[in-house]
Amino acid sequence: MRINSLNFKNFRNLKNISFEPHSEMNVIFGENAQGKTNIIEAIWSFTGAKSFRGAKDEELLNFDAEKSEIYCNFISEGIEKEIEIEITDKRKAFLNGKALKSPSKLAGNLNAIVFSPQDLRLLTDGPKVRRKFLDTAICQLYPNYIEILREYNRAVMQRNKIIKDVRNYPEINDILDSFEEKIAENGEKIIKYRLRYIEILKEFIPKIYGGISSEKEFLEIEYIPSFKNLSLLENLKIRRQEDMYSAKTSVGPHRDDLDFKINGISAKNYGSQGQKRSVALCLKLSEAEVIKKNTGETPICLLDDIMSELDINRQNFILNHIKGMQTFLSCCDPKSVENLKAGKSFRIDKGEIAECISI
Repeated sequence: MRINSLNFKNFRNLKNISFEPHSEMNVIFGENAQGKTNIIEAIWSFTGAKSFRGAKDEELLNFDAEKSEIYCNFISEGIEKEIEIEITDKRKAFLNGKALKSPSKLAGNLNAIVFSPQDLRLLTDGPKVRRKFLDTAICQLYPNYIEILREYNRAVMQRNKIIKDVRNYPEINDILDSFEEKIAENGEKIIKYRLRYIEILKEFIPKIYGGISSEKEFLEIEYIPSFKNLSLLENLKIRRQEDMYSAKTSVGPHRDDLDFKINGISAKNYGSQGQKRSVALCLKLSEAEVIKKNTGETPICLLDDIMSELDINRQNFILNHIKGMQTFLSCCDPKSVENLKAGKSFRIDKGEIAECISI
């Protein structure tokens, strides 16, 4: 998979820039707040996923514009394709000139992994971050998972609204049955997808983490469900009374977690800062391998300002491991990748490409 050309108009502070990236490494550098991460974020949008920075669609629009347009020409499976996204207060997506029902329908066309400083907190932050990692990765490989996830979350929200009022209006108690059945139906599908994905991850994690740790440590990953006995539907009914007081659904895949063990010891609870960062790095690189295994193509690699967060050994490992992937790497100081033998460097200043250097 390779991006041939990119054009961004009024995407955040990127008023109108076009460029043809190198097939291997593309270093995007400049001072802070000049638009480096905005370029990474725009490229990520072509996967059909929401902003990895958590931004709402209207926040992606330049302050002085009514509409943003971003365009990507790329090669996938030997076929040239085009994606265009229009952003106002929401997004509209077009694939090869054809309008899609939803931007999420882009999933599976341009595959990418994105690694930002917040991903280094995969182990230090709460379970929500780890669930998001899993779900985002699965959505790229299995686009129908997106709708299953939406239906599940919608049913959980409805159940939460009802259990909040059911103590005052007992007659609505029966409505809970239908929502709990919907939660259980989609929840069990979500868990199966997640478990299947983790099994594929396990094929790559030992080798990659072994490389990061110089074969001194062994990493294991385990899925931690929010219930162990009975079915999800039975657990929902059992906890109904308890959930009425918290007004929250306490069981289901939206409460599940991942656990990581280094040499049999919990990395979340006892791992050093360096070990936790190594686990996060391993997960992202393993994600790329899973995409390659399932699609037969290497994904686009997006590295947003993480080099300064890693020591020299981890920097070298990631640069060596992403060989063969078209990569877009943002940084303040291009010296961190000065040993590259092939690629392009783009200096960004005030949302514009001020300089392009072939390596």
